[in-house]
Amino acid sequence: MLALLHTSQVHVPTFDRLRNEEAPTVTLYHIVAGHLLDEARRHGAPSVADQVAREVERAAEAGARAVLCTCSTIGEVAEAAAAQAGIPVLRVDRPMAAAAVAAGTRITVLAALAATLAPTTELIEQEAARAGRTVSVSTRIAVGAWELFEADDFDGYLDLVAEALAEITDADVIVLAQASMAPLAKRGATAIPVLASPRLGLRAAIAL
Repeated sequence: MLALLHTSQVHVPTFDRLRNEEAPTVTLYHIVAGHLLDEARRHGAPSVADQVAREVERAAEAGARAVLCTCSTIGEVAEAAAAQAGIPVLRVDRPMAAAAVAAGTRITVLAALAATLAPTTELIEQEAARAGRTVSVSTRIAVGAWELFEADDFDGYLDLVAEALAEITDADVIVLAQASMAPLAKRGATAIPVLASPRLGLRAAIAL
């Protein structure tokens, strides 16, 4: 069984669909804890480290053999909980970061939530160091998009992110910082390669 730690209910059907496509025999155990993102935005991700660790431990007690954290903002503290829980924990955007480093040296991170920019940039730099590559990371915000996401206007959210995506012209590869942005990777809003985290993350977590 693979546990998934989400901070939004919107990710549950997405990962169920991907599981059906990638590994239909794998059982998913979804944990939705939206308050973790709210608190991390207000006080920083380290402020929720203990709560995240408890969720990971609960997953292990329920029989999970690994945990995939689908929230980029709390991904680092989720990975840090692995040692105490005794099972692997993977942040969903780590495989995407590794793929971005392999794809080019000019990487742009596009986010709807400012709190995601620093952890995603740091993650890409970690993967670049691991690969022995030098990269330049720039960041963009899709202004106003997150407010639409919080208002459950998912189509409007994606439209605003798509507009911001189309404006990026100076990158070798674009990284979508929120897992919820994944549908845009196939929209063709730009000729630049666009990477999304859900499928890559799920594949890597299943491999664990």
